[in-house]
Amino acid sequence: MSIFNKMLASVGIGASKVDTRLEQDTLTPGETVKGVVVITGGSTEQNIDSIYLSLNTTYLKESDDKKYSVKACIDRFKVADPFTVKSGEKKEFPFSFRLPFDTPVTIGRTKIWLSTGLDIKNAIDPTDTDYIRVAPNPTMSAILSAIEELGFRLREADCEQAPYKMRVRLPFVQEFEFVPVGGQFKGRLDELEVVLLPNSQGDIEVLMQVDRRVRGLGSFLSEALSMDESNVRFVVSPSEVPYVRQKIKSIIERYS
Repeated sequence: MSIFNKMLASVGIGASKVDTRLEQDTLTPGETVKGVVVITGGSTEQNIDSIYLSLNTTYLKESDDKKYSVKACIDRFKVADPFTVKSGEKKEFPFSFRLPFDTPVTIGRTKIWLSTGLDIKNAIDPTDTDYIRVAPNPTMSAILSAIEELGFRLREADCEQAPYKMRVRLPFVQEFEFVPVGGQFKGRLDELEVVLLPNSQGDIEVLMQVDRRVRGLGSFLSEALSMDESNVRFVVSPSEVPYVRQKIKSIIERYS
């Protein structure tokens, strides 16, 4: 019977179960994630090599002029060394880790989830999935709010494959696309594309593409040759939060 149970467990029938319980499911980049992994033994004793957590999202990748969504692992964490769980036994493994500073925020179509897996030889690894909400940190929030206060509306936010020159650690960046719906830039700009790159010191590097609305005879050629776009790179520190609206306004005015 024991051999039969082990055979069933190897294909996932009567195997150990895993359940991850988070202390909170809303966090900001750089914040500490805390929780516990609960393992419940199945119908037979099992040797588990490790418990691993992986933080995941998806991003848009382009190939042959077509875009498709692919899964990406933002980071991976080991929770436990090898151990044995007996039939019906329950074990708990507390964990904590820092949410990477470059974790995308869950705005628009962006989703972030934590996958928990048990590494078991010759068996299907039991897994558990928990979605989390990643909110902008105060500096990021100030930047996004300032852009909206200047008359822009967020049209979409997506993670997209990054050109090699823009890559830091991950193969993608999160892009926020704004359109002017009021204020002084309505009618002057087509859109504003923004990428936020936080670092461990709390600063945010901002990559901004200002897409001017070109009028007149040369407008068609200007747009075709991307002459109507200006790429700007600047840094916003936490101390600049009270003045970030004026800083962004000045930059947009300079390139519009």
